Amino acid sequence: IGVDMRKRQQPHIEGPPQAPGHPRPNNCCMCWCGCCKCLWNEDRMERSERACTKMDSIEATEEQPTLDEVVAWARSFELVMRSSEGREIFREFLRSEYSEENLLFWLACEELKKETDLTAIDEKARIIYEDYVSILSPKEVSLDSRVREGINLSLTEPSNVMYEEAQLQIYTLMHRDSYPRFLNSSVYRNLLDSKRSSCLDT
Repeated sequence: IGVDMRKRQQPHIEGPPQAPGHPRPNNCCMCWCGCCKCLWNEDRMERSERACTKMDSIEATEEQPTLDEVVAWARSFELVMRSSEGREIFREFLRSEYSEENLLFWLACEELKKETDLTAIDEKARIIYEDYVSILSPKEVSLDSRVREGINLSLTEPSNVMYEEAQLQIYTLMHRDSYPRFLNSSVYRNLLDSKRSSCLDT
């Protein structure tokens, strides 16, 4: 009897309704850097659907970055962002500065742009809003009022590219503000020194 009562007391949770809309083709965010040709490779990390949506964690990859790759990160923020290992190290630095939400928002937008199912687009778009755009969220990212207003209007008919301008704004913020400090941080310097020592030992 007690088990039956507990079952009846459990709340019924319904998923969000499907919103109308026509998703547009995915765009490569790496072209924001102004490069002459896109260097972006699809992220091969496996995630569950929920992990992809909320981007609460970045899965560790089996391969470790080489010395050449770590050195190259100092020449280009694009190379950091298109490398799963680079993003993981950059995220570690951002966490130390209490700005990890910028990278998580950017990654969530990347996942949304890959989505084509309208129901999934609606769900993921609203989760991104609740996690990173809402002023009530502890992980709110810094967006100007014009971009924020555009997002609010898009919520009535979500699309897989509705956060594209906001994503560019956060990418630019990380590039101009966080990236230079990352290169001078102990997180990056220690990794670089470790790779150099490993090369000398072999």
